[in-house]
Amino acid sequence: MSKHKAKTKKEEKKDKMNNEENKNINEEKQTDEQQQNDNENNKLEERIKELEEDNKRLSDLLQRKVAEFENYKRRTEAEINNIFKYAAEPFIKKILTIYDDLGRSIEHADEKSDIKSFAEGIKMVYSNFKKLLEEEGVKKIEALGKEFDFNLHEALMRQESDDVEPNTVLHEVEPGYTYKDKVIKHTKVVVSQEKEEQEKNEG
Repeated sequence: MSKHKAKTKKEEKKDKMNNEENKNINEEKQTDEQQQNDNENNKLEERIKELEEDNKRLSDLLQRKVAEFENYKRRTEAEINNIFKYAAEPFIKKILTIYDDLGRSIEHADEKSDIKSFAEGIKMVYSNFKKLLEEEGVKKIEALGKEFDFNLHEALMRQESDDVEPNTVLHEVEPGYTYKDKVIKHTKVVVSQEKEEQEKNEG
């Protein structure tokens, strides 16, 4: 009977040791899991910190780019405004030469009584002015004797005529001009029309 009790105590002792060992294993396991969780949390925190830093860096970069674009936009608008504002400058420089020539011709007209020289001076100024306009793409519309074209001409009146075909430009009242491929001023003209049959018979 005592032998059986001793064996039970031994078993109890063994069970106690097993329990303690299992407890230690569980504690170690929990410790490992906790450590692993802590490591994961640390990694997540580090990643969050990296993302926050990236976000801040990108936000700063975006703000700088927006500021740079606004500055570029203002500079471009100013340049465009200046282009439109001073677009006629090259032409003005050219026309000033002719303007000065005309002024000198007028001054000499007061000093001289030679009408012929004055007329030649005016003709020279006119020729230079015409040449300048042609260089800039301005040309006079040739209308006299041409068939009336509403794209180029403006009919002020119609006049009966047997000398030309109906709808022919008889007279140029005021010249017209094209600028490159655009009509900027229509030629004001008198256009022919056919005589009435009764008038022809009376004639």
